[in-house]
Amino acid sequence: MPKLDEGAKGVYLITVTPFRDDGALDLDSLDRLTDFYLGCGVTGLTVLGVMGEAPKLTAEESRTYVKRVLARVGGRVPVVVGVSSPGFAAMGELAKSVMDLGAAGVMVGPGAQVRTDDQAFAYFEMAAETLGPGTPFCVQDHPLAYNGVQLPVPVLKRIFQAIPTAVMLKHEDWPGPGLAKLSAIRAAGGKGEIRRVSILAGNGGGLFLPEELSRGADGAMTGFSYPEMMVGVVAAHAAGDVERAHDLFDAYLPLARYEQQSALGLAVRKYLLLKRGAIASMAIRKPGPRLSAADIADIDRLIARQERRLTELG
Repeated sequence: MPKLDEGAKGVYLITVTPFRDDGALDLDSLDRLTDFYLGCGVTGLTVLGVMGEAPKLTAEESRTYVKRVLARVGGRVPVVVGVSSPGFAAMGELAKSVMDLGAAGVMVGPGAQVRTDDQAFAYFEMAAETLGPGTPFCVQDHPLAYNGVQLPVPVLKRIFQAIPTAVMLKHEDWPGPGLAKLSAIRAAGGKGEIRRVSILAGNGGGLFLPEELSRGADGAMTGFSYPEMMVGVVAAHAAGDVERAHDLFDAYLPLARYEQQSALGLAVRKYLLLKRGAIASMAIRKPGPRLSAADIADIDRLIARQERRLTELG
């Protein structure tokens, strides 16, 4: 499988981590889940992300998880691995391990200690040194997940100017500069201020996906229990049918919005994946939320409304 590069596009689906009811990794469900994602037409997979409960896994479990996904994928699509860590030693160890196993690249978010623009740039410079010249990486710009750490446009431009192995931006700065930041990075590439890099939209379920595609995003790198929505929206937009992309997105938006509740979202996603037959249990490793009967009633109502709307769209 070729390594991640600036030409990456499409839908890189952020995966969940299946657990059994007793909290152990469910590798059989992981195989089924991987098949489910590939069957939805995704371009690539991103594992050990924020919604993948990566901090709850041991180092050995993380390697086991990645090895199992890569074996199941069998080179059909690229796999990116989240390696963010409080320390560079752990980051470097995991990155080397997964790249040796066949990962296409890794994803890195800023450290919690970052407070200034210079510190942010220095952090990614040190991360690149730790990863080494043979490991391309995605810069994850997600302040909500990284203690509010900001990566303003000037910092991102410095990163992409100075670090050749930084080949992708995962754009999910919301609430915040959002679409304006995406436009600014694309404009900088158009003016030759930086090389053109891949930009994939985050914001779970692609909450602004049609607009981000119109601003120059190359696709999506996020999670949703209906990956076929993102696949369809990206394909329609690439074909020039922007209205179709918006109509399709709108049909799924209520459920995507519900799935983005900050405390409950992962439980919603796992419930939906369970209903769709992709995993055997909706268990979340402790600590984690649980759905109430009222939550489940909300979700089931949204599913029914979504199905009616999709039938209308044809």
